[in-house]
Amino acid sequence: MSATKTPASATASTPPPAPRRGEVWRVQLEPIRGSEQGKTRPVVVLSEPSTGRARMRICAPIIHAKPEHGGFYWCVALMPDAANGLSKDSSANAAQVRALDVVRFEVQLGALPPDDVELVAAALCHCVKQPPAPPQPSAAATP
Repeated sequence: MSATKTPASATASTPPPAPRRGEVWRVQLEPIRGSEQGKTRPVVVLSEPSTGRARMRICAPIIHAKPEHGGFYWCVALMPDAANGLSKDSSANAAQVRALDVVRFEVQLGALPPDDVELVAAALCHCVKQPPAPPQPSAAATP
């Protein structure tokens, strides 16, 4: 998937981006407080656009993979490929999930496969001690 360039701040003539669940976007996470993830980095969108009335998306930051991440239930390993647009071995950090206004979204890098999105969502559920929702049958599996 090719990167879609979108201005970080929308004007009256330029509509803001409309990130969708599972998409990987480069976003501006500054300013931060304390130990929050910062910089401009990729995130995976976990919410649907229809969640709430504000132009917000719930996202998990994507960080450079480290060997210890394999032992952290809140980190989901993501390998780079043409579909997700990542350039190095990474981890989605469900412990640092944030609600972000769409004006922070700069460029769409790609999208994760649905199974990876569900793993990140399950890691988030684990972080808040909520059991993940049971898998829903896909439309493709319905006769």
